[in-house]
Amino acid sequence: MSERMIINTTINGEAMEFMADSRDSLLEALRDRLGLTGAKEGCNNGNCGACTVLMDGRIVNSCCVMVAETEGSEITTVEGLEKDGQLSVIQQSFLEGAALQCGICTPGFLVATTALLDFNPHPTEHEIRYWLAGNLCRCTGYDKIVRSVQDASERLAGVKS
Repeated sequence: MSERMIINTTINGEAMEFMADSRDSLLEALRDRLGLTGAKEGCNNGNCGACTVLMDGRIVNSCCVMVAETEGSEITTVEGLEKDGQLSVIQQSFLEGAALQCGICTPGFLVATTALLDFNPHPTEHEIRYWLAGNLCRCTGYDKIVRSVQDASERLAGVKS
């Protein structure tokens, strides 16, 4: 039998307190309790990356994290990537590079790319492909995604306008 619990965490820079079922995953809490539907449920077993979020600066599959584990943590979802209503450089690069089609995988790729470029601002193509290996796409193939990550890296470095 599950029980309800109060969760205190920071999501996209905002302190949050909410009720959740003790058996909820972080993905369920984000989508069903908080209305943050950017993270997608693809496989629900940690294999596709569609639900990728940052938890305390680390990439996690939110379908595999119990919401109880997030107490006191800082969570960043795809909704937290934009600033002041403007797409992030990474989001803009994906949009302009046509690195998306159906959109199921896109939030996970965007969050994972954000973590990559925070960790390594100038990744090689090999490093990009390795870092994003936990995110699967069935529509675009990966070349447009890799090129969009490279473009975002250049833009963030000030090479491009």
